[in-house]
Amino acid sequence: MQAITFSNYGSAEVLRLVQAEKPTPTDHQVLVRVHAASANPLDWHRMRGAPFIARLSEGLLKPRDTRLGADIAGRVEAVGSQVTAFHPGDDVFGTCSGSLAEYACAGEDRLALKPANLSFEAAAAVPVAAFTALQGLRDKAHVRAGQSVLVNGAAGGVGSFAVQIAKAYGAEVTGVCSTGKLALAYSIGADHVVDYTQEDFTRSGRQYDVIYDAVGNRSVSDYKRALNPQGICVVAGFTSLPRLFEHMVLGPRLSRTGGKQVGLQGMAATPKNDLLAIKALLETGKVVPVIDRCYPLREAAEAIRYLEEGHARGKVIVTAAGADDMAP
Repeated sequence: MQAITFSNYGSAEVLRLVQAEKPTPTDHQVLVRVHAASANPLDWHRMRGAPFIARLSEGLLKPRDTRLGADIAGRVEAVGSQVTAFHPGDDVFGTCSGSLAEYACAGEDRLALKPANLSFEAAAAVPVAAFTALQGLRDKAHVRAGQSVLVNGAAGGVGSFAVQIAKAYGAEVTGVCSTGKLALAYSIGADHVVDYTQEDFTRSGRQYDVIYDAVGNRSVSDYKRALNPQGICVVAGFTSLPRLFEHMVLGPRLSRTGGKQVGLQGMAATPKNDLLAIKALLETGKVVPVIDRCYPLREAAEAIRYLEEGHARGKVIVTAAGADDMAP
């Protein structure tokens, strides 16, 4: 089979399309013939070994795991001896390691049946970004109906899910994005949109119950100014190490000295119950994946490079070579 690997840290030039042995599922794993995967910031952070502290777990000088990709959508090829939820021929989506390949093995508890109303490409756009948005809004911000929620980076991969999930919870949502993405933000349900090239949402005088920042490019004092007295800001992304450390140090300090709270979300978990919750939102049409571009597996490096530029509208998808015959 063909797979994307990287044996050294660096830019997208380190990615290689290689011939690899088809994996064999363990007792609790499912072998999936990959139709589509998506590119995530996690992928290019792993590829670059950045921030450097991440290399303590990934490998100091070289990556221990040379595979890339976390989101997966495809068709079950084989199942382990203890798998009961899936059978060969099932169309599934979820998460696994090394999904940028023609075949990948995923734990049974990390997959769900693909919603019938979604293509493989749309399903592959969902898991990591939707997990991040759901857990940040539900578990960290405790979003509820009637609240005012601002999403910074509303047209990006995580942000586009955050807008829709906040709306599904009954919030009034303001999206922040650039001029060319205003229509997209409105189309996915934002009640109000702020063009950050024309207006600074932290100095508009308006305050919010929740700020969900998928970009992480503002200071703690900016967030404080834009929050209601008991408001919560959840920072899911970061643009620089100094800004990241500021959020790590000053955010908790602010949270201890008043009603306002600012905190980092951290890495999203991938529990089966959350995947099923997201699936329900997809099946009812309350959440619709936004896809910017699709690349074939051989152009995965270009997909990662484009994502890293930071201008994608929604998700960037990678389709596996030779998967055309998987159409129903």
